[in-house]
This record gives sequence, C-alpha cells and structure tokens, in this order.
Amino acid sequence: MKRLLLLLLACAGLWLAACSSSINAGSTSLSDRLVAPGGVSTLLDQPRLQAAIAALPTRHGFARGREGVPIFWRVFDPGDYGARYHYLPQHHQNGLPLDTGLSLALPHPFRAQAPRGTVVLLHGWMMNGDSMLPWSLQLAGQGYRVVTLDLRNHGQSGAGPSGYGTYESDDVVDVIAELRTRGEIRGPLYLFGVSYGAATALFAADKLGDQVEGVVAMESFANAGVAIRTMIPHLMALQPEGLKAQMIAGYARWRYGGQDIDQVVAAAGQRLDLDLDQVDVARALADTRACVLLLHGQGDQHIPVSQGRELAQANPRAHYIEMRGEDHITLPLRLDLLAGVVDDWMARDAQHPAATCPAPRLPAQAHWRA
Repeated sequence: MKRLLLLLLACAGLWLAACSSSINAGSTSLSDRLVAPGGVSTLLDQPRLQAAIAALPTRHGFARGREGVPIFWRVFDPGDYGARYHYLPQHHQNGLPLDTGLSLALPHPFRAQAPRGTVVLLHGWMMNGDSMLPWSLQLAGQGYRVVTLDLRNHGQSGAGPSGYGTYESDDVVDVIAELRTRGEIRGPLYLFGVSYGAATALFAADKLGDQVEGVVAMESFANAGVAIRTMIPHLMALQPEGLKAQMIAGYARWRYGGQDIDQVVAAAGQRLDLDLDQVDVARALADTRACVLLLHGQGDQHIPVSQGRELAQANPRAHYIEMRGEDHITLPLRLDLLAGVVDDWMARDAQHPAATCPAPRLPAQAHWRA
C-alpha cells in the first residue's frame, strides 16, 4: 500500500479543537464546549484515515453503553499488517503536528494470529477510535487483539452527558461485557487511553476490578476541575503561526477570554449533574487493582506534569514515566520511543505474580525520568 501521510492529532486529546468548533457553531458559552465536544475535530484528516482503515481487515459494530447510548467499536486481529511508523519532528508548528508518517504493506492473504491478550484503546477529546490507528497496528503487530471504541459524543457513537471519564467508563464496562459474550475479548485484558481516554481507562479499571490485567494511561488529568482551569488559560495564550490560525485564536480570545473560569466550570457541572471538582481520577487509581503504567510529557501545558505526578503517588502499583522534551501533543506520537517500553511492560505484567507489578524497563536515553 502506498505511503500514507495522516494528520494524527489522535492521541493528543486536543481541546483546542473544541474551542475552534464552538466558534464555527456560533456558541458564546465556553461551558457548552465542556458539556459536549460538538463532533470530531476538523483537524483530523478523516477521509485519508477512513481510506486507510477501509483497506485493512477489521470488524466493527455497535454495542449498548450505559442508558442505551450506542457505542461504536472496531477490532484489529493480531498479525502482521506491514506497518512502518515514522515520527517526523520537523513536521510540527507551534507544537501541533502537521503530518505523521505511516506506511502499510499489508500481506495478502492476511493471516490473523492467536491473540496473546486484548487491548482496548480509548482516544482523546474531539477524536475517535480510528484516530488511534498507529497504536492499533503497533499492538496488533505484537500479537494483541485490539479493540478501539468511539467514546460517547465522539465519532460514530451516540450522544449522552459527558462525564469526564465517569459516565464514559460505564460505557466501557458495558461494551466489554457485550464483546466478551461475542468472543471478541480474549486473554488478559488491558486498557490503553490517552488524555480524556486515559482518565476513562483509569475509572473503568477501578470498576472492572480483577477483569483488567493492566492499564496504560498517557497524560491523564488527576482532577477534571483542576485540569480545565489550567488548560483553558494555556489554550487562550497560544500564538499559532499563519494568518488563519492567528485569526481563529484571536477570535477565541475575544469571545471566551472574559469568561470567569470558575463560573464556566460550575455552569457545565450543573448542566451535567456532575461536580467537576469531584471527578477525581487519583481516587479511582488508588482503588484500582490492576497494574498501571502512567506516561506524561515534561513539557505538557495542557495537563501539567503536576497532575501526572499526583497520579503517580496515588497507588504503589502504578509506575510513572516522565519524558523530557515531550508535551501533550507529541508524547502519544512517540511510538519510536514508547512502543517497545509498552510492549515489554505488558508482556512481563502478564507473567508477573498478581500481588506485584513490574517496573518498566527503560532504554538508556536522556528522554526518561521514572
């Protein structure tokens, strides 16, 4: 298959897209964007992404989430997809990736392998399950059956109140139960989430208990209210390059800059019937019985490292990796640095006694702070 250049903000959980979407929708309330994302970001190159996935042997369907919300799922069987991933650091503009290189050489016929386990992938805000394609192919290539989900209010899934991981994790629990009855969940179960999806994964692991072997959580927030209060000022202060991007950013600052963040958070919580300051991921992690690998970029200003470090203290079964030189956008794209670490940790976790959790083995590079 010819080389693909996909715009994969996927893993980033990029909340800036929510702000630009609300501009297009003409909304004057920032709390509207906290209540519902308004669809998949226009920054995600959906046509190319869908064309790539259409050429791959996957299965998909819908399962019922909590309160009947339809949740879209897709399955990648383990096997060799001929995937080659290239991180292109020069293809960035003010921290926003313009292109990430992914080449595919799918063998014909494709031969699925027996799964060594199942990994459920959970995407970030304003993204969808398909946007996790590089990690899907990486993990499937290592022998795992991969299930991607579109969280409620995202992608092809139905609408429901946003829960900042709380309501979404209920959907994950229900969908996993249904997929088990269909035989799609095989072997040890892992949850792998990025940003909003990472918080969802940690809530779901707490609810699923011993059903989950391990969790990989990239750049999760520890508390939703705190995260919103740090993220919005950062996004408002961004100075992008390019006339169009500057005009959008300026308009967003004009429209939203005068709104009181505490009032915005309170209004969104009231509409969701959810106290966002009580959406405490750290508390869920403290009660989680699964082994947990936490990953955070030291330069993350969307969800600062203080949130990651707080999570790291919540549970002695959690292991924390902080990567120098990476931020909220770049960290999930660093398959070149993280794929081997994640695969090794998951493989050893499956063989480890249930009472303990293995520490990740890190390459001797200056990127790491464990």
